[in-house]
Amino acid sequence: MSWFRNKQFLVEFALIVGVFSVCTGEFAMMGLISTLSEAFHQPETSVAHLISAYAIGVVIGAPVMVFVGVYLKKRKLIIFLLALYTCANALSLMSPNYELLLFSRLLAGFPHAAYFGVAAVVAASMAPFNKRGKAVSRILLGVTAAILVGAPGATYLGQVWGWRTVFAGITVFSLLSLVLLYRSAPEVEDDRPLNVKEELASFTSVQVWLGLAIAAVGFSGMFGVYSYLAPILLNVTKLGEHWIAPMLVLFGLGTMIGNIAGGWLYDRVKFLSVKYIMLFSFVALFAFPVLSQSLIGISVATLLLGCMVALSPALQMRLMDVSKHGQSLVAASNHAALNFANALGPWMGGLAINAGWGWTSTGYVGAFMAFIGCLIYWLAQRLEHRTS
Repeated sequence: MSWFRNKQFLVEFALIVGVFSVCTGEFAMMGLISTLSEAFHQPETSVAHLISAYAIGVVIGAPVMVFVGVYLKKRKLIIFLLALYTCANALSLMSPNYELLLFSRLLAGFPHAAYFGVAAVVAASMAPFNKRGKAVSRILLGVTAAILVGAPGATYLGQVWGWRTVFAGITVFSLLSLVLLYRSAPEVEDDRPLNVKEELASFTSVQVWLGLAIAAVGFSGMFGVYSYLAPILLNVTKLGEHWIAPMLVLFGLGTMIGNIAGGWLYDRVKFLSVKYIMLFSFVALFAFPVLSQSLIGISVATLLLGCMVALSPALQMRLMDVSKHGQSLVAASNHAALNFANALGPWMGGLAINAGWGWTSTGYVGAFMAFIGCLIYWLAQRLEHRTS
C-alpha cells in the first residue's frame, strides 16, 4: 500500500511538473516581449506574434490531438504529448532567427489542450473513487505555480541571463516530467477508445458554438492588454524593467481570485454568471488606459486583468451543461477557443498600436471585444429562452 502511495505521489508530481512547464511556456512570452524585441531587432508588435503563434498551435492541435487519442491509450498519449512539447521547446532554445522561433512556438502549442485532459484522467485513475476530484485539483497546482512563480521567474531570467535560459528551463522541466511519467505512469483501467460520432454530435448544438464564441471573442480583450503589459509599464507608466516581474505576480493573484470566483458564481447563478463577468471585464478594460498612468493604478488594473480569468471556469461549466454527448472534444475546443482569443487579442492590439493610437489603446480595443462578448451572451440567452 505504501508503494502504491509513493508511486501515486511520483506520478502526480510528474504531472504537476508537466503542467508547470506547459503553462510557464505559454505565459512567459508576455514578460519577454521587450527582451526579444531587442534580441531580434523586431518591433514589440511583431514579437507579439510569438504569443499568437502558440495560441494558433493550441487551436489547431486541440482537435488533432484529441483524435490521436483514438489510436493511443492514455499512458502512451501523455508521453507522446510531452515528448512533442519538449522537442518544440528545445527547438525554441536553439532557434538562430525569429522565423524559426515563430515556428517552434506554433509547434509547442499543439499538445497544450490535450495534455490537460489526459493528465486529469491519469491522476483520477490512480486515486480512490471518492478522492478523484482532489487528485485532479492537485495537478492544477502546476497552473498556479506557473502564473505566480514560473512566468515572473522567466521574465527575470530573460532580463538577466537572456531569453534562451527561459526556454532551457522550460525544456528541463518538461523533460523531467517526461522521464518520470515514462518510468512510473500506469495504464488507465477501462481505457475505452474515443467515440468519434459522440464527440462530434455535441457540435450540433448552437449553444456549444455560442459558448465557444464568447470565449474566442469576449476573452480576447484580456490577452490583448496582458500581451503588451511589459512595454506599457516601460513606455506609459515609466517604470523600470524590475517592475515587470512583480506585476506578473499581481496578475497571477488576480487569476487565483478569478478562478475561485468564476466557479462560485456559476454554482449560484449558472449562465447568468457569464454576463456578470463580461460586464466586469468591459468596465475594467475601459478603465485600463487611465489606471495605467500611475504605479498604484497599473497595479490595480493588472490585478483586475487577472480576475477576468473567472470567465474560463464559468464557460467550461456552461459547455459541459449544454453538451449532451461526448465531452472530450468540447473540453479541448474550449481551450482552443481561449487560445484563439490569445491570438486575436495581441493581433488587434498590435493593429491599434501600429495605427498610432498608443500603447494603452489596447484597453479600449479589449473593452470593445468584451462588449461583443456581451452581445453573443445575449443572443445565446434569447435562443435558450425561446427553445425552453
